[in-house]
Amino acid sequence: MPLVELNVSTSSRGDHAVVTATGELDLYTAPRLQTALAAVLRDQAGRVVVDLSGVEFCDSTGMNVLLAAMKRLKEQGGAFELAAPRPAVRRILQVTGLDGVFTITDALPAPGTG
Repeated sequence: MPLVELNVSTSSRGDHAVVTATGELDLYTAPRLQTALAAVLRDQAGRVVVDLSGVEFCDSTGMNVLLAAMKRLKEQGGAFELAAPRPAVRRILQVTGLDGVFTITDALPAPGTG
């Protein structure tokens, strides 16, 4: 079975940080996202958008990483959003009821909006 990687990058866009993940988010790759989110939360207490448009799969470990980051950011008075989840990831959010917990947008916010 080929090893599926998760690539994570971060960028700052005006009033918010964007964390972009591509690949599969699971037990083995979730620590990579967790590390990136922890760094962003240290540096930016405002608004964080996680771009999920390139994530093909997400398991409970991945969801827990996202939940923990959202909780921490909200405790700091910030806002946490998930942007453009693919149908498979959106389905997981719906089945678990997390679509009512997370702020989910269909697209990334334009630079400078917020």
